[in-house]
Amino acid sequence: MTTTTIEPKPMTTDEPLILTETDGHVAIIRINRPKVLNALNPALMTMMAEQMEAYDRDDDIYVIVLAGSERAFAAGADIADMAEQSTISMYKRDQFATWERIKKIKKPIVAAVSGFALGGGCELMMHCDVIICSETAQIGQPEINLGVMPGAGGTQRLTRAVGKALAMDVILTGRFLSAQEALDHGLVSRVVPPEHFFTEAMQVAKEMAKKGPIALRLAKEGVLKAHEMSLSEGLEYERKLFYTLFATEDQKEGMRAFVEKRKPEFKGK
Repeated sequence: MTTTTIEPKPMTTDEPLILTETDGHVAIIRINRPKVLNALNPALMTMMAEQMEAYDRDDDIYVIVLAGSERAFAAGADIADMAEQSTISMYKRDQFATWERIKKIKKPIVAAVSGFALGGGCELMMHCDVIICSETAQIGQPEINLGVMPGAGGTQRLTRAVGKALAMDVILTGRFLSAQEALDHGLVSRVVPPEHFFTEAMQVAKEMAKKGPIALRLAKEGVLKAHEMSLSEGLEYERKLFYTLFATEDQKEGMRAFVEKRKPEFKGK
């Protein structure tokens, strides 16, 4: 396993805003603002987007794991950073453009979530593809308590995940969902004891990394399109992705390995 750090620009502390490492074909990004429960500010989001884009271009990386700490995945946006902003200053900073960059990452992203995943933290979690959640997780969109509302996709992604009734409840009252509630309503993928949330996320990522990397990306693309298309459009789109994979060496290797009763050796070609 190799470990590196990414230095923020500009620096406001001696601590890097994110920590990164790689383990085989899995890349790990850890949010690193423990003093403010991993609150998300523009500098951190820009660095995260840049690092994810770098991993997306790296042919040796198949899956990305995004984690916080056991106490907090991310407790929301940095309120102190936004408190005195105006409509014009918020418009000019265009902070949600960074979130669009994360949305466009093609490789699967596994979230390792423990503790608080609130506001922007919940929205960041929902940008991920598989969400492994600690039993201690508290998930919500409490922006209403600050006189605002979700702005990075909370009203849209939460509603698509859990339905109108629960989304209205969570967003309009500001209440938190427990990990079990989130699992019961389809918001997260798995719930495990707090001591296992990161280990489980890594096991899931490593299992994915055994698969064909091109197939992983196209399968992710197909699932995401299900939210944007009618069923007939989605089925047609899925077929095109399926046929496309028959132009890859990985398809030939995967099917030959199955016939020959051996494990495939995928190369992303």
